[in-house]
Amino acid sequence: MLYHDCKKLFILERVTAMKMTPRENLLSLLRRRGYEWIPPEFSLCPALIEQFYERHGKDTPYETFYQFPWEAVPDALINRPPHEFHRFFPPFENTTHIDVWGIGHQEGEGCMHMTKMLYPMEKFDSPEQFEAYPYPVLSPELLEQQKKAVEAVHQRGNAVVAQMQMTIWEAAWYTRSMEELMADMMTESPLADYHFDRITDIAVQRAEAYARNGADILFVGDDIGMQHTIMMSIELYCQWIKPRLTKVIRAAKAVNPDIVVFYHSCGYVTPFIPHLIEAGIDVLNPVQPECMSFEEIYQEYKGALSFHGTIGTQSTMPFGTVEEVRREVFKNLDIAGPQGGLFVAPTHILEPEVPFENIEAYVTACKEYSGI
Repeated sequence: MLYHDCKKLFILERVTAMKMTPRENLLSLLRRRGYEWIPPEFSLCPALIEQFYERHGKDTPYETFYQFPWEAVPDALINRPPHEFHRFFPPFENTTHIDVWGIGHQEGEGCMHMTKMLYPMEKFDSPEQFEAYPYPVLSPELLEQQKKAVEAVHQRGNAVVAQMQMTIWEAAWYTRSMEELMADMMTESPLADYHFDRITDIAVQRAEAYARNGADILFVGDDIGMQHTIMMSIELYCQWIKPRLTKVIRAAKAVNPDIVVFYHSCGYVTPFIPHLIEAGIDVLNPVQPECMSFEEIYQEYKGALSFHGTIGTQSTMPFGTVEEVRREVFKNLDIAGPQGGLFVAPTHILEPEVPFENIEAYVTACKEYSGI
């Protein structure tokens, strides 16, 4: 019997006779219990969104047009007026955006999603300065809006994803600066303990709220990998980050044991994977093929993890042919097998150099693999 015939037979044995909703199908796939179809998912930069509008009109968002199986719901952190943070910076351009953490963002050139960051805590040198800083807080009114948003997504049959990337490490260094925070960590400064603990407490509150309000997926993460090596030593990670990430995940799962926890880090993160599993993650994102071998990672951790991503945005999506995109999708889904465990997708936001034909080739490949 051919592999794909075996795949279809396996799926039929595991799924109900009634067609699954997108939410049910995605959660079954992530839990490695089989699936009815492979759902698509990706993020477009502004230039590619304009191309989508030119092709398909502005009436329907691309996420709806391509039938993504999940939707994000609003966070409940209060956005303070930007002027409350101005005192932490030297004079800056009027176009600089101040986010909920007080981080300044100066827009990059062209259509790239990157910004130049201004660090509000970079010059802090005393506990009193950290204690006086306006860290984000949750709003009861926004929490109620979040709950209603979750209910609306579920009524549409989709899964709810709680976007909490920039969970601990990135929130800490984006506010403090990487250079200063690394120095704090290396010298075991109490300033680092205070800063990490405040950020962890906020992350715990957010995670518990999302879980309580019915989110299906908690998407946490911090970039801890670079292209060919890790960003910090395992020892530093286990001392400063791992216990705090574990606390956040345990808090969410104490509220809802069934919530599926994604963890995002770009780059090479292979040495961290056992620690991420111990911390409680369920799905690793994005498994960049330019940095790691999905086949090797899958064979090592297939019983403990599912995966999201694996289609290179530094390679296949911008520079491959339509057939190469299809081949990569099929190859990785074959590795995962009929039980699921791979939510196949581009590994990062798609930038202007990606041909739109390759985006639609990816969507078509997902359908063809599913026999749709």
